[in-house]
Amino acid sequence: MSVCEILSVGTEILLGDILNTNSKYLSTELAKLGISVLRHTTVGDNHDRLAAALQTALSRSDIVIATGGLGPTADDITRDVCCEVMGFELELDEKIADGIRKYFASKGYDMPESNLRQAYVPVGGTVFENNHGTAPGLGLKKDGKCVVILPGPPYEMAPMYKESVVPYLAEYSDGAIVSHTVRTMGIGESAMAEMCADLLEKENPTVAPYAKKGEALLRVTAKAENEDEAEKLLLPVIDEIKSRLGGYVYGIDSENIEQRVVELLKENGLKIATAESCTAGYIPKRITDIAGASEVFEFGAITYSNEMKNKVLGVKTETLEKHGAVSEQTAREMAEGIRRVTGADIGISVTGIAGPGSDGTDKPVGLCFIALDAEDKKMCEKIETGKNDREYNRYVNASRALNLARIYIEEKIR
Repeated sequence: MSVCEILSVGTEILLGDILNTNSKYLSTELAKLGISVLRHTTVGDNHDRLAAALQTALSRSDIVIATGGLGPTADDITRDVCCEVMGFELELDEKIADGIRKYFASKGYDMPESNLRQAYVPVGGTVFENNHGTAPGLGLKKDGKCVVILPGPPYEMAPMYKESVVPYLAEYSDGAIVSHTVRTMGIGESAMAEMCADLLEKENPTVAPYAKKGEALLRVTAKAENEDEAEKLLLPVIDEIKSRLGGYVYGIDSENIEQRVVELLKENGLKIATAESCTAGYIPKRITDIAGASEVFEFGAITYSNEMKNKVLGVKTETLEKHGAVSEQTAREMAEGIRRVTGADIGISVTGIAGPGSDGTDKPVGLCFIALDAEDKKMCEKIETGKNDREYNRYVNASRALNLARIYIEEKIR
């Protein structure tokens, strides 16, 4: 099996000025070719460090894919360093130079002469046409090693990979590697792993547990001659996981819980409204991050004070005095109130202590009550994160509120 290392070039990545999404994209796509990515390396725009990183990568991998550093400025050195290390000379390609001139002319700009640096290509190398920018990609093969050089901007890199690099790497392809992610909520990583312990020992497909903020995942990966055969290996294992974990599973390859909830609301013609205290608008924010959320969400109330819980949502004064704002009774009345005020099919409420301090009672930071109110169902869940982390508590409690809506809808449509 051919192995690959992805080399991301750019000081701006090391400084945290940009998020490197290219490595994730390439790892996913290379797996489809059966090419294993063993390492991701990031290096700045420095000649010596880049040369050393490339030499090290070549010493342990068959393929190195470098992204970034193909621009026209002096710090764009990836092409030069890669050709130097691999022993390729550069020459001006007049056809590429003319194409760069025409590209600038089509945009109505004068072309800086420095852009002609992008028209120098390796003698004996392969040039990948850039249909979305000016810098061509390059392929270098020598002594059993392969170096692919791609532009840094994802909107240039991704189509170039699909159009040119996939066929260029065909000789290294060894079947297909396909992965699916089973996403769960309401169960911890260790408990989830225990319930699937024997599956974690499988070799093909492999099953690996992961923990994310407030949820746990199982990544199921199979290798076969092609994608269809890999999918056939994956299906029974995923079905077994779903059978064992039951309602904890909220999606297969779902991007996040809010995406799943919006999908369910749309599919069933339902609308949701929210009433929040400690999460302070986190739930509507995440719902409306999903395209088309206006079909299912119209209104959310942030009622931080007891006065507003009473005045806007109708939470009884005696409830607040007897049980406090952070209580199951208050959460239930908040959910009932927001559904009554808006006429939504589902009312969701959250009240809790996000931290860092408590609310002046003996209730712990991280305690939260989440309630759901619908015509045919009323539900409430108590959450204790055990963390004195305001941002974590807000995010997790918003996730669990969305998950409560998911559970209700899925039970309703069974």
